Amino acid sequence: MMVHNTPGIDCNEVQANWRKLADVEAGTWIRTYYNEEKGVRYCIWLAESEEVLKDIFTEIGISWDSIIQVEETVPDLWGEKWDKHLEEDAAADNLGM
Repeated sequence: MMVHNTPGIDCNEVQANWRKLADVEAGTWIRTYYNEEKGVRYCIWLAESEEVLKDIFTEIGISWDSIIQVEETVPDLWGEKWDKHLEEDAAADNLGM
């Protein structure tokens, strides 16, 4: 995940950058969470490495504050549904594939 903290950045500039990033082939842009008022963006990417992401953003001329590797979780995986998931997973024919 790329974190960008650029208070006061113009929304048109952000959107122009998004158009450039949508065409990148070295990594896959998944989604961005954006707080326009504070100028903070959290961009979810799939890429081979942190270096690939740095190269992408350096080439386009977009600054960033940090790059953080993240994993996804969803509410369904916690609570009672999690226990059911574990039971089904243990009984699955494709365990470990």
